[in-house]
Amino acid sequence: MDGVLIDSYRAHFLSWRKMLRNHGLDITEEQFAATFGRTNPDIFARLYPSVKKEHYPVLAEEKEAAFREIISADFPEMKGASELIKALHEAGAALAIGSSGPRENLEAVLNALPGGTHFMATTNGSELTWGKPDPEVFLTAARKLGLPPERCVVVEDASVGVAAGKAAGCAVIAITGTATREHLKDADLVVDSLRELTPEIFKDLIFSLHQSKAFTTPLKP
Repeated sequence: MDGVLIDSYRAHFLSWRKMLRNHGLDITEEQFAATFGRTNPDIFARLYPSVKKEHYPVLAEEKEAAFREIISADFPEMKGASELIKALHEAGAALAIGSSGPRENLEAVLNALPGGTHFMATTNGSELTWGKPDPEVFLTAARKLGLPPERCVVVEDASVGVAAGKAAGCAVIAITGTATREHLKDADLVVDSLRELTPEIFKDLIFSLHQSKAFTTPLKP
């Protein structure tokens, strides 16, 4: 969702900074960029070891409330997002969102995003034990769609998301912006815009993944 359907990088950075400054802390953009795509508890643990774990939920909700306020004032849809959603839906694709963010954020995005009703399944942070690069988020989304991971394509903007998608056994498309091509090189395909993507590209990636798995799987006696 973040960095793929919604250009949320700036909104997340500003909401983190607002929350932290309310509590005498701060975050640089360099620090934020290095943790973008990780869960809130993971970010707290990595950057603010002095913050007690029992305070994580309250601080995280304060941050997320600030985020929703920012995007409600000016929803930053990623260029080409609604057009790609429409094209995939019309081609018969089953669509899901795999996000480690809170359910309220996901609902806010789906309500504001044209074509948000086309998503058949969603996964949010409250359902997850592990954050990316663990594959749990995408395995859960695939299960909700009733599809094996090898029939799924993950679209990601962060290196930890690419790693999670590959670990889940999915094909992975990465979009630059949050990270550079170099940081996203492990994806099966790297693009600079969602407008470069078509349903045919998704089909080809799934077919290629299926063929490679069939080729590497030993024949049963």
